[in-house]
Amino acid sequence: MIASIIRKYLDHKFKEVDYFIQHPFQSQEKILEYLIQSGQNTFIGQEFKFSSIKNKDDFRKQVPIFHYEDMRPYLDKIIVDKQQNILWNKPVRWFAMSSGTTQDKSKYIPVTQESLTKNHYRCGEQMLAIYAKSNPQTKFFLGKTLVLGGSKQINHIGDGIFTGDISAILIKNLYFWAKLSRTPESISLLPDWETKLQALTDYAIKNDIRAFMGVPSWLLVLLKKIKADTGRDLTDLWPNLEVFFHGGVSFTPFEEQYRKLINKPSMMYWETYNASEGFFGVQFSGQSKDMLLMLDCGIYYEFLPINEIDSPNPQTLTLEEIKTGQNYAIIISTNGGLWRYMIGDTIEFTSTSPYLFRITGRTRNFINAFGEEVIIDNAEKALSEACLATGAVISEYTAAPIYFGDNSAGAHEWFIEFETQPDSLDKFTEVLDNSLKKVNSDYEAKRSYNLSLQMPKVRVLAAGTFYNWMKSINKTGGQNKIPRLSNNRDYVERLIAFITEDKD
Repeated sequence: MIASIIRKYLDHKFKEVDYFIQHPFQSQEKILEYLIQSGQNTFIGQEFKFSSIKNKDDFRKQVPIFHYEDMRPYLDKIIVDKQQNILWNKPVRWFAMSSGTTQDKSKYIPVTQESLTKNHYRCGEQMLAIYAKSNPQTKFFLGKTLVLGGSKQINHIGDGIFTGDISAILIKNLYFWAKLSRTPESISLLPDWETKLQALTDYAIKNDIRAFMGVPSWLLVLLKKIKADTGRDLTDLWPNLEVFFHGGVSFTPFEEQYRKLINKPSMMYWETYNASEGFFGVQFSGQSKDMLLMLDCGIYYEFLPINEIDSPNPQTLTLEEIKTGQNYAIIISTNGGLWRYMIGDTIEFTSTSPYLFRITGRTRNFINAFGEEVIIDNAEKALSEACLATGAVISEYTAAPIYFGDNSAGAHEWFIEFETQPDSLDKFTEVLDNSLKKVNSDYEAKRSYNLSLQMPKVRVLAAGTFYNWMKSINKTGGQNKIPRLSNNRDYVERLIAFITEDKD
């Protein structure tokens, strides 16, 4: 009976999905109208005359594209000045802490009741409906879902306003009936990682776990611990295990290890695209990792061609104007109070019927292999402190992730050419690591207990290495630059091959 009720509910939720697939433009027009009406009497709505906006063209003309730095003065009115009705017409009680920017260790992303219920939770239900439609024999809902999230403690910052990472906020505000099949809140929100890890282990080995939800890098640490503590194969421990709903970072670096750890050919790995700013996409079938753009969940989308990013007057495209096979930066307006906000991700559409896409990267260089999202500004500040502490001077550098091994955590590998060598390479590495922790809260969290990220590894290159490498591939000249940060190892592996050949 329970299975029958749940299946009927998921069928009902899939009808919502099918409707916006069949009516994508109408769905988005309805969302934009709802957002404008909700925001027209707010501080930002009055500033940009929302009341005079009649259509999407007016919206694009009257409201500028915002980066986080542009949003910060409005956020300060809520967080610092304790004002409301600034970005949204309902109180903003939650702020999701995300990776920092040039000025801040963490970004504070507004989360409203509407964004929780009409975006995050609605998309979560639709995600399950899409999965169930693609897998009609699924029975994951008859067991427990192991959820690993909420790594940052929820903090009260006054006047009923709280901060925490988005997973902690979602867990804290989840519908009571949804909590029944998931990891208990008393475990999920434990602030200490080692305590949480043990509590999750104790919970998991006693329950019929059928699904996982979480970030691949963190969950891998937990699963390895469970296997080591129990001495049992995970498929023996959980014979009904069926699916891992994952997101946050690319699954590619971890897939091989998961398939080794979970020796079950039928195990499903289901991609999601959700962030502090919203829930945007869900894998649409078991045959492809391409994700469906969620069009009726309180978010209005625009798409900025990559060649327009640095334009003084960037021209965005709406859904009906995009083409497949081209890279776009995503611009969102949400019921969380973000308006024409550039989140920094780039995507490529693979289909327009339905609207399927894949994530292609970020608008700027970064490393986010494990959810740490180290940006150039973080790197420059940390390297500067390391040089100051050790008397070093850097000529050139690049960095990339080292992926998880069977018996090791990941790390960042730095290839540095020094004009003046540090008086101690160990000290240089230690200061670099500590400085990154200081300027980037996500890096600091991933470095906790050396579980997800180990100490950085610094490789000193001989003088002239980068120049000779660039010369060998005809990339000399002012317009050819060494990528400072890469989210994969493609570039550094080519560099390593060049160094090895040069030595030979």
